Amino acid sequence: MKVLHLEAGTHVYGGALQVLLLVEGLERRGIENLMVVPDGSDVAAEARARNLPVHALPMAGEADIRFPLRFKALIEESQPDLVHLHSRRGADLLGGLGARLARVPVLMTRRVDNPEPSWVVGPKYRLFDRIITISEAIGRVLLKQGVEADKLRCVHSALDPAPFEGPCRGREFLESLGLTEDHTLIGMAAQFIPRKGHEVLFEAVPSILAIHPGARFLLFGQGPLHQEISSRVAEAEWRAAVHLPGFRDDLSDLLPCLDLLVHPASMEGMGVILLQAGAAGVPVVSTTVGGIPEAVDHGETGLLVPPGDPRALASAVIDLLDDPDRARRMGEAGRRRVKERFSVDRMVEGNLAVYHELVPTSST
Repeated sequence: MKVLHLEAGTHVYGGALQVLLLVEGLERRGIENLMVVPDGSDVAAEARARNLPVHALPMAGEADIRFPLRFKALIEESQPDLVHLHSRRGADLLGGLGARLARVPVLMTRRVDNPEPSWVVGPKYRLFDRIITISEAIGRVLLKQGVEADKLRCVHSALDPAPFEGPCRGREFLESLGLTEDHTLIGMAAQFIPRKGHEVLFEAVPSILAIHPGARFLLFGQGPLHQEISSRVAEAEWRAAVHLPGFRDDLSDLLPCLDLLVHPASMEGMGVILLQAGAAGVPVVSTTVGGIPEAVDHGETGLLVPPGDPRALASAVIDLLDDPDRARRMGEAGRRRVKERFSVDRMVEGNLAVYHELVPTSST
């Protein structure tokens, strides 16, 4: 079987990282693959570094109306048995059109749980023979919007826990920020976009510092709200307690240094950072939205609070900081949960099972 994968992301995190893990797993199982990624992207460089078959193609997002024809030509040249679309930004609709023009079975992985305009849903999802959701919650959103149930399959995101299982390897970096072992480190790693909930955290910070003045907050990430968030922190009375290290590619070194991870999202398909925290043995305080309850077992691996509720968020954080033994037990339970439910092998086998629905084993 040969599978052509289309990933429109440019940075190596989130969905793009999942595609890399999937393709590596498929290669080990003897499946032939071709990754189609944006020309000049970090994803292209990482795929080559991992010795994965990759083809860089110009992509200009949803406005790239010529992309379906370029994609169709590449499909006809490479002759895959099926096409797997992995992201939005034009890769879903325009990639689906290209695959349909090439008359090849096509499936899409959906990683977000935000509803789409009703006039888009019908025409778009008719393009796909199957839709893989990374959480049951995303599937429920699609069902509510009228997508046929017999097209939907759930395959959870995955994580290789090994890089996150070691001790803290970021002491030098933390010391450069003036942070010592006497500080309590609370991390957040998310794009700087509204639905990730940075403002909710900021409203909770004063209450947390009132009880735990040694708490320090590390907000990893980048995004369109970066300047706004930076200004908000600079003008706050608690600015000395909040650091903005930007996007880091060494989170596997830094997450084990944290005492707690917060993720106050108002919308989330799954949240790979929650799995990374689990692998690092770090307890989580997050929200009850989307696929988060599938990643975080409330009361066992972390605490979940209603979205948009800074008082509840602060209370949950304080509860865990007040009880380090409970927090430690939650971190250990998170490690076990990631290994049992979110392994790379389990994710690869789940995707492969869907492939075989579209391309029977006898024809490969």
